[in-house]
Amino acid sequence: MPYVNIKVTNEGVTREQKSQLIKGVTDLLQDVLGKDPATTFVVIDEVELSDWGVGGVNVEEYRRLQS
Repeated sequence: MPYVNIKVTNEGVTREQKSQLIKGVTDLLQDVLGKDPATTFVVIDEVELSDWGVGGVNVEEYRRLQS
């Protein structure tokens, strides 16, 4: 019973994109590991930029520093 948790920054990921991620991950687990799609769970969490850190700062600040 695979459980996959995908975390993305909250920047307008559409329902269609989420559906594609869920299907793609489910298909991959079936193809590679033979896992049953009916018992494969995929959860997508959207994280605010201020709650996601990289390089010692949150993503908002990181992007400001990169530009």
